[in-house]
Amino acid sequence: MSDETLTIRQMCTAFDVTPRTLRFYESKELLFPLRIGQKRLFTRRDRARLKLILRGKRFGFSLEEIRQLLDLYDKGDQQFTQISRAIDVARERLVDMEKQREELDAAIDDLREQMTWGTRMIASLRTTKDAAE
Repeated sequence: MSDETLTIRQMCTAFDVTPRTLRFYESKELLFPLRIGQKRLFTRRDRARLKLILRGKRFGFSLEEIRQLLDLYDKGDQQFTQISRAIDVARERLVDMEKQREELDAAIDDLREQMTWGTRMIASLRTTKDAAE
C-alpha cells in the first residue's frame, strides 16, 4: 500500500470514524474511494474531503451544504468561489449558533432560579417540620 492511499480501517483510525460512516459518505457521493474488488482505497483527496465533512458536521452544516461546498472545489478559480460560499454558510450558521446559545443561557438561568427556589422551599419546609416536632 502506498502513502497515497489508505484502507477503510486506516481511515477509521486516522479520523476516529466507523466504517459505516465512511460507507455512508460514499453512498451520499461525498467520498469517492478507489475500488479494487471489495476493497476501498481512500486517496489524499478523500482524506481532505473527509476532514472538511467532519468539520462541517461539527459546525452543524447539513450534508447538502457540505456537498455543495465540496463540489465548488473543482470550479477552477483557485477555490475563490468555494471559500466565499463557505464563509457565507458559516456566517449564517454562526448566527443560528449564537441564537441557540442565548436560548440555552436563558434556560440555564431559569433552571438555576428554579433550583434556588426549590432549595429555599426545602429549607423552609425543614424549618417548619423541625418547629412542629
